[in-house]
Formats: sequence, C-alpha cells, structure tokens
Amino acid sequence: MRFQGKVALITGAGRNIGAAIAKAFGTEGAIVAVTDLAAFSAEETAKQIQAKGGEAGAWALDVGDALSVCAIVNQVRQQYGKIHVLVNNAALVPRGPGSNVPVIEMPDEMWDLLFRVNVKGAFLISREVSRIMIRDGVPGRIVNITSGSAESARVGAAHYCCSKAALAMLTRVLALELAPHSITVNSVAPGFIQVSHEGPISPARREYMEAFLKGIPLNRFGHPEEVARVVLFLAEEGSEYITGETIKVDGGALAGRTFLPKSA
Repeated sequence: MRFQGKVALITGAGRNIGAAIAKAFGTEGAIVAVTDLAAFSAEETAKQIQAKGGEAGAWALDVGDALSVCAIVNQVRQQYGKIHVLVNNAALVPRGPGSNVPVIEMPDEMWDLLFRVNVKGAFLISREVSRIMIRDGVPGRIVNITSGSAESARVGAAHYCCSKAALAMLTRVLALELAPHSITVNSVAPGFIQVSHEGPISPARREYMEAFLKGIPLNRFGHPEEVARVVLFLAEEGSEYITGETIKVDGGALAGRTFLPKSA
C-alpha cells in the first residue's frame, strides 16, 4: 500500500470528488481525516473507509473560518501524530437558477462567498498544515483541486473562474515558499466530472452538458475516481520532484477546439 502509516487530511470529503479522494487514500493504507461542512457527510465517508478495513476519522469543518481551521487541524495532529498530506478539495460550485450571473448583475455577497470558501479556505488550512509539517520535519504533500475554469472563462461565472484561478496561483506561490522544507504543492484541474445528482436534471443543465461534451476529445465526462488517482500520484513519494504544477483531468477539453471542422 502506497500510503501505509501516512495521514491524509481531505477537505470537502463528504461526497463526490472529495469522497472519492478520501476513499482512494483509505484503500492505499492512509489514515484519513475526513472533513466537510456537513458533519453527517464526513461521517458517512469515514464509515465507508472503515467498512473496507481502513482507518478514518470525521470532522465538521468550515474552511473559511480561521478559528475552526486551526482547531480541527490541531485535533487531527494530536490524534494521529502527524499530517503528511493535505488535499484542498472543499469548494462552492455555483449551480442552479440565479447562481451564475454577469458581473454587472453580481451581488457582492455572491462573489465574497465563493472566494471565502474556494480561496480563503485553502489559504487558511494550507497555512496551518504547512506550519505543522515544517515543525514536525515532514516532507509533506499539498494538492489543491482547481478547475479547468481557472483557464477557460465562462459567461456568468466570474466568481467561480476567478476563485479557481486564484487557487492555481496560490499553488505556485506555496510551491516556491515550501520547497526549502521539502513540501511539494501541486494542483489537479478537473474538467466536467460526472457526479451524483439529487433529482432530475433540468433542461437548462442538460443543454449545458450536451454543449460541453462537444468540446471533449475523449467524448465523455470524467469520473471522481479518475481525479482521485491523479491526486494520489501527486501525493506519493515518487512525485517528490514535481511541484508548482497543474495536471488537467478533463479528457483533453483544454487541449484545443475539437468542435471545429478541419481548416480549409
């Protein structure tokens, strides 16, 4: 097992991509600290890891709250001894009526909320965990989950695109600052990942998905487990000479404009 005896702290691990990442670490022998804003979701993921023979604990965590972050990180450190891996997955994705609007119509609170979670949250917990890694002499791994939206603008999604672009830059800055301590910092940028939905897909959402699919060379959406496998690669010992990088998991969507016909 690649992570036997290692401690991995995953944010936003109650469902979807975060849960897949947490379970993948558990399968590979890691002790998994599962955190999520919803305590019951974190507990469910932890139970699934335990059911397969893994070790996991669950914590309710608001990543945008500095006091909460400091308290939970220290609880994880005290319970498990060290923290070897941090995966910043917690994020808000604007979805549903009124969640994506042009800049000229966007309320301040909508912008602030996404930056509070998607950027400040990663900043706060990375700061606390890296301090502990340095203090404990751990050659740690930090992996941030960004998005193809960090590079590809989308009408009505300035708050989301800009927050993910900021997280991509935080990745590179941290990579430079933590390199002297043998801590690597990288990011994984998922494209359209098919996750579980509650209830039927709306016509507008279906139209969006069909249009998006036309721009994916592999002609399918991704799966959370495919993101998880890349995260594990960046967190394992064999990746120690990779830092400040972003690996796209998007089926080739950002490689070019596949939907265009051959040029004359």
